Amino acid sequence: MQSRKRRIDVSELKGICVPICTPFKDNGAALDEGALGANIDSLIDAGIHIIAVNGGTGEFPFLTESEKRRIAEVAGKRINGRAKLIVQTSALRTEDAIENSKHASDAGADTLLILPPFFEGPGEPGVRYHYEQISSAVNTPIMVYNIPQYTGFDITPDVYKRFSEIDTVKYIKDSTSNMMRIDQLSAQGARVFNGCDYLNFYSLLSGAPGVFTGSGNAVPQQLVRLYDLVQSKNLAEATALWLKLRPLSLLLWTAPFNPVAKAASTKTGRPVGECRLPVLPLTAEEVKLVDKALAAAAA
Repeated sequence: MQSRKRRIDVSELKGICVPICTPFKDNGAALDEGALGANIDSLIDAGIHIIAVNGGTGEFPFLTESEKRRIAEVAGKRINGRAKLIVQTSALRTEDAIENSKHASDAGADTLLILPPFFEGPGEPGVRYHYEQISSAVNTPIMVYNIPQYTGFDITPDVYKRFSEIDTVKYIKDSTSNMMRIDQLSAQGARVFNGCDYLNFYSLLSGAPGVFTGSGNAVPQQLVRLYDLVQSKNLAEATALWLKLRPLSLLLWTAPFNPVAKAASTKTGRPVGECRLPVLPLTAEEVKLVDKALAAAAA
């Protein structure tokens, strides 16, 4: 691999985070490590500040444990300090989450993205215990991941304030689709990253240090430009750009998310293959919607 200089200041976790699609080959039978590395390079060359692996956009429920670890290793080696790396290390058992987090840290993770234990999981005392044990075992900063519609446990602003007393809990990713939550968390000084594409512009305006954006797999340069415009308070131009990006952001959350993200990524030069079954490919009509949204973003 050709040596590349770090192009951006990554001293703090802020900016545009792309939860990268996991590329597969052989009809989903195997990871495509070559495509993963090339796509990471492409995103960094586009100016992306943070790359997250093994997230929902990366199809983590359909990855084996060995695959998730290999993805973290490939990403850590490929990024090599040129951007920040977030690795999701969630597990139902605390012991497994600790082992996942140790491996991710050794692979080069700058931050660990961790869900509360889900599916008949514990209440607040048990979830806090989970994060405390991980924090005691691994010194890497933790971003707690709030997506209660899937976990069954809601990390409200008050709950997060208590969790932030844990030494290494430094960030929260909020995917509630509730802009008021982003405002509440920002108002209490939390370093909150929005996790719903269609709220990204408003979250940045609210003072969030950064956002996760699945559409960044397809339009990374435009999203970095949006971030820069908001930071420089050029709101008229930022609004005009957001209106172009909004159709893709909305489509991701109204059509099947992962197939849309993968189709958009492949169509814009970052091939990732299809989703793993039982997640089915897009219909012909859905593909037309992706094409329309990409055309709007490029206008």
